[in-house]
This record gives sequence, structure tokens and C-alpha cells, in this order.
Amino acid sequence: MLQGPPHMTLLRGTSQGLQITMAAGEFSDSLAELTATLQAQPDFYRGSVARLIFRSTAPDQEGFQKINEALQDAGISLEGMLGDQSVEQLARELDMDYLGAAPPVNIEDLQKRRGTRLERTELSDSARSLTADFAGARSDLAARRTTAVSPPTQTATLYYRGTVRSGQVLRQLGNIVVVGDVNPGAELIASGDIVVVGTLRGQAHAGAQGDTTARVIALDLSPTQLRIATFIAAGEHKTMRTKSCDGGEEARIEENRIIVVPIVRGGS
Repeated sequence: MLQGPPHMTLLRGTSQGLQITMAAGEFSDSLAELTATLQAQPDFYRGSVARLIFRSTAPDQEGFQKINEALQDAGISLEGMLGDQSVEQLARELDMDYLGAAPPVNIEDLQKRRGTRLERTELSDSARSLTADFAGARSDLAARRTTAVSPPTQTATLYYRGTVRSGQVLRQLGNIVVVGDVNPGAELIASGDIVVVGTLRGQAHAGAQGDTTARVIALDLSPTQLRIATFIAAGEHKTMRTKSCDGGEEARIEENRIIVVPIVRGGS
């Protein structure tokens, strides 16, 4: 899905995830366009992993923080960024992945595609029927948003492959599975369980909506802060352990406190 002409901020879904291209020109204008696009569909991109592309010189760290805050508010986590040498330098300063130069844009081809779509103004009877059906569906969804509805009975799982770096936040209404390490300064927030197939050194909050049966599992559980429901354990993961843990570890609530125990094959 491509939104906006070439000279504007673009959001496009790819096989690698969401691709966000910041327009060349005034940074404030590009940031405003991005924020407006995300706010127009506040839950549409939630749980996405994005690559950030800069067509012009990278902003300073304060400017990047504003971008990151807008993405975090929309539930989007950053995989890395693309652009020129200034972007590579910014990625290095922020301890983020630099994914190379920005891919070329064939503006003429995009304009031709947009012109082709604009010329197709005549709709068949079946197309008009479909248009009416979609309009009715949108109206129904809008009505549901204004009324209280029961939460879904099935929870979704956010699967993230790679290192979650400092400053990144993954949020999920359901479970989070990370295949990789979670660095200090990163944060995982889930209403269900959190599983890290790697080392967890950042912050983790499982059962964020009050589920005291939620668990945090990692091959190496060394968080800077650990929360399950309303229980908090900060910087004391060693004292939470009930016994030596040489393999994978599991944090859970027992007797109104968080404990860490070895993972027992076949369940616990």
C-alpha cells in the first residue's frame, strides 16, 4: 500500500515489513505528514516492524526521537534505517542498525501509475455495488468504535526476529515472542506472556492488563526491570531465583512475589 505522492512522506507495506520514507525538504513538514497519517488510522499499523528511509540529511537525535515517539504511539517498532552517510552516523549514535543507502525512486513511473488510476473514473454496476458494500462496512466499523464491545477471546502473538535495541518498544495485546536479544533500554509490554529466545536485558512487562498468570521466559533472564501484572522487580533478578538457573528461565508470580525458576521440559 502506497500513500501520498513521491514528494511526500510515504508508508508502504513490503514483504520485509513496513517501509516509511521521510520526504526530502523541511523536517517539520515531513514529521507532520507522518504523524497525521498514523493518527488517521491509529490501530492499523500496530505491531508492525518498520524500516525508516531518509531521502535527505538525517535529523538530529531530538528530531529522530520525535519520529520514534510517533511510531511508538502507533505501535510500530523500528528495525533500522536507510539513507546517506549522515543517516549511518545517526544510526551509530543511537546503536541502531544501518541498513544501507536509500533505494532509488522512479518518480516518473509512480506518476504514470497514479495517472492511470485517476483515468479510471467509470465504474461498472458490480463495482458500484462493491463500493456501497465497503462504505457500509466502514460505517459499521465506525459505529462499533463508539460503543463498548467485548474484548476478543483469542489473543494474538507478536513475533519479532532480531535484536530489540535500546529505545525500541514492542507492545502487544496478547503475547510477544522475540527470537534474538533484548538490549538494555529496550522494552517489551504484553497483556499475555513474553518469550525471548535469547538474552533479556531490557525491561519486560507481562500481564500488563492485570493477568497474574502471565509469565516471562528467556534463555538468559537478566532484565533491568521485570513486571508481571502489578508486581515489579527492578535490578534484583538474582534474588528472585529459587535455585541455580543454567538453562532457560521463567519468571512468574508465586505467593504474591515474582520468582525465577529453571524451565522444566514438558511443563511446570
